[in-house]
Amino acid sequence: MNLSKSRLGTTALLVVVAVGLATVAGCAGRRREAFLFDKTREHVYRKPIAEVWPQALALLKEKGFSFRAGKDGFEAQTEWLMQGAPSSLGTTQARYFVRGIEKGPGQCSIEYHKQLSSESRGADNARNDTMDPIHNQSGNFNRDMETEWELLQKVDAESASALRAESEKIQ
Repeated sequence: MNLSKSRLGTTALLVVVAVGLATVAGCAGRRREAFLFDKTREHVYRKPIAEVWPQALALLKEKGFSFRAGKDGFEAQTEWLMQGAPSSLGTTQARYFVRGIEKGPGQCSIEYHKQLSSESRGADNARNDTMDPIHNQSGNFNRDMETEWELLQKVDAESASALRAESEKIQ
């Protein structure tokens, strides 16, 4: 009987250790992701904005977004795009505001701001289609660091690789 108790005790101890290791690994993964997103937020491309801008728009086109005409300069906004299938609970749609910022001769940064809209069936959901997340602080706009990280990997793969290697050192 002591043998089965010791096996049970050993098994329980292994389960506790495994859960502990999984928790630590999960925390480290989140810290790595936070590190990458922080560095991405601050990243300055060492390329002229005219070279990076078309790639910034192409990334959203690849995701199925179309753009509204009439924007001048290095700002654009997308049309609403349904996210997932509609359900009896309603639908969720997203759109982007993209801004390219010149940081100096031959340098720039790109910001993606994402807005989500959930609409319940049968509800009157009129939307305000003017979007400027920087000046309209009351909206539900958020920097989309995942998309900015995707762009960084495509446009400046060398910097992205260096950041990824640096993030792997985070425990």
